[in-house]
Amino acid sequence: MIVKEELEKLGLTVSSVELGVVETPNNVSEQQLIDLKDNLFKSGLIVLDDKKSILIEKIKAVIIEMIHYEDDLPKVNYSNYISDKLAYDYTYLSNIFSEVKGITIQQYIIQHKIEKVKELLLYAELNLTQIAYKMHYSSVGHLSAQFKKITGLTPSFYKKLREKRNNNLEDL
Repeated sequence: MIVKEELEKLGLTVSSVELGVVETPNNVSEQQLIDLKDNLFKSGLIVLDDKKSILIEKIKAVIIEMIHYEDDLPKVNYSNYISDKLAYDYTYLSNIFSEVKGITIQQYIIQHKIEKVKELLLYAELNLTQIAYKMHYSSVGHLSAQFKKITGLTPSFYKKLREKRNNNLEDL
């Protein structure tokens, strides 16, 4: 909404606004682009105008959607899923992502999977076996090892720590 409002303030018609992409039938002048960047920056947003940055943001958005907002993770390899969603060769995407972000796409996926596991542990609706299955881990041991590698804690210790913290907050 902020992006659309700022474009309209500059006298530009908006065809569509999606995450990372704005379409307008108008030609955008250099001054309008500068003004847009300045106004969006004041709202905490930045304009990405180089192709690599835009592609990186699209890769991140696909991964975040896949892990945090889909009911089930895809049955295909993540590399195929990402490649199909963005219509680019996975090796190309992987090389650009690693070059710009300093980590691999796989490491980024693991970080987000562990964040989702933390969330699922806090809801306490699923046990660790169910979480491992839901998040496509080959075993509870594999999930636990990856969780500990990323967080420094075992999943069960993390859950107990969070429960203890929540109980202490309730006592206040």
